[in-house]
Amino acid sequence: MRTIRTIQAFRTWRRQQDSRKTSLGFVPTMGALHAGHRSLIQRARETCETVVVSIFVNPLQFGPKEDYRHYPRDLIRDLKICEEERVDVVFAPQLAALFPLRFQTTVTVGVLSKRWEGESRPSHFQGVTTIVTKLLNLARPTHTFFGQKDYQQCVVIQQLVKDLELTTKIILCPTIRDTDGLALSSRNQYLTPLQRQQAKLLYQALSAGKQAIAKGKYTNKDICQTMHRVVNTHHGISVDYLVCCDAMTLEPLKQVEGKVVLLGAIRLGKVRLIDNLLVRVRH
Repeated sequence: MRTIRTIQAFRTWRRQQDSRKTSLGFVPTMGALHAGHRSLIQRARETCETVVVSIFVNPLQFGPKEDYRHYPRDLIRDLKICEEERVDVVFAPQLAALFPLRFQTTVTVGVLSKRWEGESRPSHFQGVTTIVTKLLNLARPTHTFFGQKDYQQCVVIQQLVKDLELTTKIILCPTIRDTDGLALSSRNQYLTPLQRQQAKLLYQALSAGKQAIAKGKYTNKDICQTMHRVVNTHHGISVDYLVCCDAMTLEPLKQVEGKVVLLGAIRLGKVRLIDNLLVRVRH
């Protein structure tokens, strides 16, 4: 495995791959790798001949009151995990390399970025789409792998790739969960023992919404009320949103049909967690 820290060296390496004409799988991360990241790397390894993982904590996707400075970083551990998963190249650039002094350009996906996470974190998706555009331009992968846990992000990036005629194929991989259903996240390590017990209620709320649909509840109002009831009686939990949307447009549905996504975000103290479930509705 090779670790590359500069853009020039990464571009040189990438040009060398052109003559090989092999498939290249790309897994963009912010480090603090866990089993969810491992699953993405493993899927890339199964799918592609060459695998690249990027590790970069992107300041543009953090709001002014969010945890950029304290976001977990452990490059040595991350590199060990990548080596165990037979990654070919880890691209771990310095901040100044990707965002030098007087950097001015951003990339925005319109409507899809405005709802849900976009309302709660107004600058978040602009930061995501800007860094993803830069990384895709540098890596030029045939396949790029994202986890379903960040479902809205995946939909936004799929739109980005379509609109800008980028050639990579976006692969959506299943959410990896702990034994009690909590979606794995680098931020889970911030939770106190009590908050960790409460955190599983997000998945339980989404599961209750899915069960309500299975039992024949097809109105958005009924499904959302069902999800809110799971968490409303618990102190210390603040709900940002629990909604039922069209899986493609992310618009809320009055009557649930076709492929839908249940989206949820809660706050436990200073920790904010997101999750989702995809549901195929057949009346």
